[in-house]
Amino acid sequence: MLKRIGIFFLDILEVIVFAIAIFLFVYLLLLQPHKIKGDSMQPNFPNGEYLLTDKVSYRFREPKRGEVIVFEAPQSEGDEFIKRIIGLPGELVSIKEGSIFINEKKLNEGYLASGAVTLSGNFFKEAEEIVVPEELYFVLGDNRLHSSDSRAWGFVPKDKITGRAWVIYWPVAKAGPVQEVNYSF
Repeated sequence: MLKRIGIFFLDILEVIVFAIAIFLFVYLLLLQPHKIKGDSMQPNFPNGEYLLTDKVSYRFREPKRGEVIVFEAPQSEGDEFIKRIIGLPGELVSIKEGSIFINEKKLNEGYLASGAVTLSGNFFKEAEEIVVPEELYFVLGDNRLHSSDSRAWGFVPKDKITGRAWVIYWPVAKAGPVQEVNYSF
């Protein structure tokens, strides 16, 4: 009888260890949950929304314009930001008259709230043209008037990107894959 109880508890322990190993594998290498904190990505990603971040894609391909990424916040150890990639390495980026220009062509950003404008910041001045350096990305929040982003503190290094916003899972009414953005110039 004692032997059967011991085997039973050993089996339970094996299942628990296996489950923890699978969880750690998925959490550390594949997917990670994130909570949206703040209003910088309104109206597309409201404060308090939860999403899963894909941590694998960028090991096999380069980030694309329009993708929403999670990355280590500049000048803040341990915190992460969520922003949208606007400028890719090698591109000429400028802010003119409330709009973004890539390689001197106005970027049409249909995902922004009606009437949204893009103003300059401490790092990125009005009408200044800057080439995005290799391995770096120019990112902006969707709520341009309430976002700390590349306009304020510069570019995001590729090695600081922790993942790509992949699936919204809370609130349930908005659950589903994060929509891809198709840009036009």
